[in-house]
Amino acid sequence: MTSTAEKATRLQELHAAPELLLVVNVWDAITAKVVAETPGTQALATPSHGIAASRGYPDGEKIPRDEMIAEVALIVRTAGDLPVTADLEAGYGDPGGTIARAIEAGAVGANLEDQMKPLGEAVKAVEAAVEAARKAGVDFVLNARTDAFIKTDPETALTEAITRGRAYLDAGASNFFVPGKLDEAQVARLVEELGERKVNLIGIPGSIPLARAQELGVSRVSYGPWSQNVALTALAKLAEDVYAGGGLPAGTRKLN
Repeated sequence: MTSTAEKATRLQELHAAPELLLVVNVWDAITAKVVAETPGTQALATPSHGIAASRGYPDGEKIPRDEMIAEVALIVRTAGDLPVTADLEAGYGDPGGTIARAIEAGAVGANLEDQMKPLGEAVKAVEAAVEAARKAGVDFVLNARTDAFIKTDPETALTEAITRGRAYLDAGASNFFVPGKLDEAQVARLVEELGERKVNLIGIPGSIPLARAQELGVSRVSYGPWSQNVALTALAKLAEDVYAGGGLPAGTRKLN
């Protein structure tokens, strides 16, 4: 089996490579198995929203940290030699301790949200996470996330994101995650200001094409809760069809 340290190094390499890293988020053992066994998969990512929803909690650190870490550990075991990066929200009030717990569970990367807290407070959270990884001796991929494009004025979101991105990278974050519906000009500016292979995006309806993201120098695209929504849409459609007198759609594969 590949060691945690080796998986961390591999995940760092994947983020720095010229090829765009694509991670389809998984939220339990069976989804991890299906994606891990799909040709082309190089790493797995967990969505905090997706894991919380699968366990009956709303998003926003409502799920107990122990339950989140337990699910991450199960996904890590299912993933085998593939590196796993976990969405750990804002660190559950203890970013350093949460990252340490995630590393113990076998995760080699994590998203850490700023929730648009004051910049100094958000930087301290990044520093605590980086220090926890240093103490664990793991080349951990900390993906510092800003909610600037979700929670602030669209007119100032780009400037705010750049300011925060610089601060988080200077504090030791490996990459900078900017969820939201960004256009090409915004993505290009972020990469120009923060560096190639440092900016990570989320795939949502209306996102820029993956080929264009790679051309612009984006490091990674993940899918957050959207992969779960794709699965739930298929489930809802099956129920609707069955209730209308139909049945299983053609082409259904047995994956469990």
